[in-house]
Amino acid sequence: MWKDDGTLKKPVPEGPAPEPVAQRLRVRYAKRGRLRFTSHRDISRAVERAVRRAGIPVAYSAGFSPHPKISYAGAAPTGVASEAEYLEIGVTRHCDPSEVLAELDASLPPGLDVLDVVEARAGGLADRLEGSVWEIRIPGADPAVAEAAVKEFWTADRVEVERLTKKGLRRFDTRQAVASLSLVDGPPRTAGQEPGQPCVILRMVVRHETPAVRPDDVLMGLRLVAGFAPPSPPEVTRLAQGPLDATTGEPADPFELDRAGGDR
Repeated sequence: MWKDDGTLKKPVPEGPAPEPVAQRLRVRYAKRGRLRFTSHRDISRAVERAVRRAGIPVAYSAGFSPHPKISYAGAAPTGVASEAEYLEIGVTRHCDPSEVLAELDASLPPGLDVLDVVEARAGGLADRLEGSVWEIRIPGADPAVAEAAVKEFWTADRVEVERLTKKGLRRFDTRQAVASLSLVDGPPRTAGQEPGQPCVILRMVVRHETPAVRPDDVLMGLRLVAGFAPPSPPEVTRLAQGPLDATTGEPADPFELDRAGGDR
């Protein structure tokens, strides 16, 4: 449609304006088992379906293609399991977080499990996710060789790797992002592991930087500095993510400020 002055009039969506956001809920969920191979896009679709099925009064954006106000922070890569994935839902009326937890968890497929829900009370969630704890299980790897590789990595000033990103091939330092890296003890058996077969378990704390350093980047760094090559596909799990504690160097609970009722 044209205006009287000859310029094009911007179309306006018909119908009532969307209801405003009355409350924001922050959700921690796990990605387990076969669901670790699900893409982030498919997970977001599953969450949207579950929100509708659970009857959660989610708010929608304005415009010709309204979208539910669900945002994600620090999503793990496809193929990686996680015990600490986060999202935020805007709702049009106040809801009891414990009820949302139960209803949303029951509506999601097995392997996507809701672990915690809190009301958002302070700051931005993404800003709190400063680092992650990763566990990497490598069936068949020699613990002595792995321990030597970790020492080589830890004493290096820089460990540069290359990875193809959306902006093309990039070269970056993995050593700078790793706050801690060590071998840990664990159960003698893991998925795909033969009886009596050794299993190396690496545990690392990685800072969230740009470009993001992923567990497979650290494994590539171990290969480059010490020739450590996993003999079988590694099993990667994110155990936690959150603000890095200055004393322990570990991620703290990103929901702590929300539970406290605001900034301290």
